[in-house]
Amino acid sequence: MFAYTIRITNEGDARVQLVSRHWIIADANGREEEVRGPGVVGEQPVLPPGKFFEYTSGCPLPTPFGSMRGTYQMITSEGESFDAEIAPFALAEPHAVH
Repeated sequence: MFAYTIRITNEGDARVQLVSRHWIIADANGREEEVRGPGVVGEQPVLPPGKFFEYTSGCPLPTPFGSMRGTYQMITSEGESFDAEIAPFALAEPHAVH
């Protein structure tokens, strides 16, 4: 099980809400799993301009390293929706060789 912490910052001019997530989790063998669901950690946070939301979650992985990437589905206070891309990041046990 890997723990990770994410900080989402609203760098735009409009208030936005995170309504759902889409993760692609890859293990060291190249196997990918997709995870979709509402919000994050049971919340659908609203972010005014310049504000942030931070959370910690976990990911089970059968190998000592892997990676995650994905998108958050967001909606503005005006009702416009867009995807916020989550850059890939590594999951690795300390001292794991890959």
